[in-house]
Amino acid sequence: MKILLIEDDAAMAEYVAGGLGQEGHDLDTAASGPTGLELACTREYDVMVVDRMLPGLDGLSLVRALRSSRKDTPVLFLTSVSGVDDRVEGLEAGADDYLVKPFAFSELLARVNALGRRAPSRREETVLKVGELEMNLIARTVTREGTALDLQPREFRLLEYMMRNRGRVLTRTMLLERVWDFHFDPKTNVVETHVSRLRAKVDRPFAAEMIRTIRGSGYVLNAPA
Repeated sequence: MKILLIEDDAAMAEYVAGGLGQEGHDLDTAASGPTGLELACTREYDVMVVDRMLPGLDGLSLVRALRSSRKDTPVLFLTSVSGVDDRVEGLEAGADDYLVKPFAFSELLARVNALGRRAPSRREETVLKVGELEMNLIARTVTREGTALDLQPREFRLLEYMMRNRGRVLTRTMLLERVWDFHFDPKTNVVETHVSRLRAKVDRPFAAEMIRTIRGSGYVLNAPA
């Protein structure tokens, strides 16, 4: 398995990484919260082992940021913070398991392996495809028929939501909530404007349209027939 270990105690990091490495796992390590979060968001891992007390960004904040970015990599907190409320707080922040220091390495290995078995069903897609339209969520690129499309961040988010819901009619309210995080009607044509701009890039240069308006209902994205 590919494992990310985020631990600022050099001796502990060496011990854990060495043990997991001897068991055949491939390890990346980080000694601070910001470095760990950057690795977690830009590379693919089967499991993450994270200390709670980290310089620059604590473990709780790191995991919350990870979940907010929709990265579902299984996380094991490995920490000396041992109270019941602390464990509950860690799990509610988005961790999948919690192991308190000092620990038996055999238990750590068993927990990591258990999370690794869970990983394939949890791992987030990194490439979305609808027909010849392809979106790379890591590189933040979009192509159609091999041609690169230059999308603004909000256009990218709008298209991502449409691609994840291909074939489904998406109402204006759904788009406002999921793309703009509006839970009220701003009484503007922000949705219509962005859909029009997206169409100009996704559809108009090509022979067949993929984004259609369903009159009185919303919008739907499908591969060309």
